[in-house]
Amino acid sequence: MLKFYRELFRPRNAFGSEQSLLLYTYLLGLTPFRLRGQAGEKHFKPCKIGYLNAFLQLSFFSYCFLAALIEQQSIVGYFFKSEISKIGDSLQKFIGMTGMSILFLCSSIRVGLLIRIWDRISSTDDRLLNLGVCFNYPAIMRLRHMQIFLINGVQLSYLISSIWMLLRNDVRPIYTAAVAFYVPHIFLLSIVMLFGACLHRLWQHFDVLNQVLKNLSHQWDTRTLKAVTQKQRSLQCLDSFSMYTIVTKDPAEIIQESMEIHHLICEAAATANKYFTYQLLTIISIAFLIIVFDAYYVLETLLGKSKRESKFKTVEFVTFFSCQMILYLIAIISIVEGSNRAIKKSEKTGGIVHSLLNKTKSAEVKEKLQQFSMQLMHLKINFTAAGLFNIDRTLYFTISGALTTYLIILLQFTSNSPNHGYGNGSSCCEAYNNMTNHTL
Repeated sequence: MLKFYRELFRPRNAFGSEQSLLLYTYLLGLTPFRLRGQAGEKHFKPCKIGYLNAFLQLSFFSYCFLAALIEQQSIVGYFFKSEISKIGDSLQKFIGMTGMSILFLCSSIRVGLLIRIWDRISSTDDRLLNLGVCFNYPAIMRLRHMQIFLINGVQLSYLISSIWMLLRNDVRPIYTAAVAFYVPHIFLLSIVMLFGACLHRLWQHFDVLNQVLKNLSHQWDTRTLKAVTQKQRSLQCLDSFSMYTIVTKDPAEIIQESMEIHHLICEAAATANKYFTYQLLTIISIAFLIIVFDAYYVLETLLGKSKRESKFKTVEFVTFFSCQMILYLIAIISIVEGSNRAIKKSEKTGGIVHSLLNKTKSAEVKEKLQQFSMQLMHLKINFTAAGLFNIDRTLYFTISGALTTYLIILLQFTSNSPNHGYGNGSSCCEAYNNMTNHTL
């Protein structure tokens, strides 16, 4: 038992540092594999219980979704009902069910790709040891724990506060409607957290690789490049997650090792893009649609265009939809910033290699650096949503433009509708007849 807790809280490899996060996603049915093997030979392996858990999770959510749909109950409907809110609520239910199905199908069918990602990350860590870099795995695990508690804390606060608002206004939501509304938040943000963990390790690898090459360049600048014994190694802290020691290797060997490590990192990034691509498309699509309608509900209320009949105060109404909007904004920002950081770290390697190329006088080292330069030209990382658009900071501009367009359309639709969209169909006909008679 003591050994188990020591391995759980004091990991010694890449697999161990991620086991808390992967256990959390395993319980949700998103990663149907477990850590197997003895110390030093750890590996991830799919398990039947994980697939069964995923099936049960999806089945339970489907039942709650269908039950709420049949009974025509929804959390949004408890706050107010209008023609646009009905459309938005229906779309949210549809994409919620579709999105959950895609997340579980991708997680189950393409589980081999996720295992391959962590295998590549572990192999990269092992290869970096040859260059004198070792990672602080307990610190990585603590970061994962903090992320899990933070995300769950935010979601729990939103759940408790919104349920409290409902109960305070004598609204008793049925549990199927609550599950259909709140559960997708948990699963979507868990996938975002898993994607973020992969990106964190990737930019870590690029960062320490760049530091190794920078140290090599610095040694050439100061003319201190000479062999050192193992006892003369100088320990240097690269960041809170890694340390570096000067190794007793020829510069050509260091560059060759760096090339191979760079290739491994790019392979891991390509595999991560392949595994998460459809899930990211689903999450971003769901987030965008919900942000559009939530922003519309909030603006419509604050601008005084809404004549909604509701038990809820304006502050409660605006707070509820603003908090949901913030949850999905967090998801989009986490995805974009994580991808952008990994890409920017990878782009720095080229400049360092060419700096070394200009400084070296050794023909062998120059040849290795030219090979490395060619590799950098052909191996570039990028992340896309099913190939439809790149996931980088340009996505902010795209989403902002589309969001503004749809909000203007919805607000104009409300302004031009009789009774601001809350009247019945006859009012529209009466208005049309009055206009016709006046013209005649």
